[in-house]
Amino acid sequence: MKQQIIPAIRRFKDFEKGIKSDHEYVVLLDTHLATLKSVVKTVHNEGRKVLIHVDLIQGLKSDEQATEFLCQEIKPDGLISTRSHVLQAAKKKGVMIVQRLFMIDSGALETSYRLAEKIEPHFIEVLPGVVPELIKEVHENTGIPVIAGGLIRTPENVQNALDYGATAVTTSNPALW
Repeated sequence: MKQQIIPAIRRFKDFEKGIKSDHEYVVLLDTHLATLKSVVKTVHNEGRKVLIHVDLIQGLKSDEQATEFLCQEIKPDGLISTRSHVLQAAKKKGVMIVQRLFMIDSGALETSYRLAEKIEPHFIEVLPGVVPELIKEVHENTGIPVIAGGLIRTPENVQNALDYGATAVTTSNPALW
């Protein structure tokens, strides 16, 4: 992934701006199953790649069967999830996987390391992304490229994350796209 900022589209009103930006990848958050196929097709028609946050699809359970459906019918370029079984199923289908980690305490961090070792995702998304020391630590401990996400609200937040080793940042703030 070559881009440093990945638009994370949360609201439909930001969709056009996200897909018309110069960014190769976009993330779809809070999507609805009924519209997902047409939304992904629109993103692809704009020459963009799409990462779907599986855990935030309304109307779809985050399990292996849902992952198979997404990979075969919706055809995203990648999936983001906190669930290891979802990521493993997507990886078997040859889809890029991003393991989303919420860093709430030391226990969560240690569990995340074990999961990353087992799953071997293409990327790890660390949340909150405004804790640069964690970005550096996760990358050093896993060897997996890190995407910073969550609470990225200013250009300074973006730069701090990149300075501490993030490959990219995801942000739902259209002003940063």
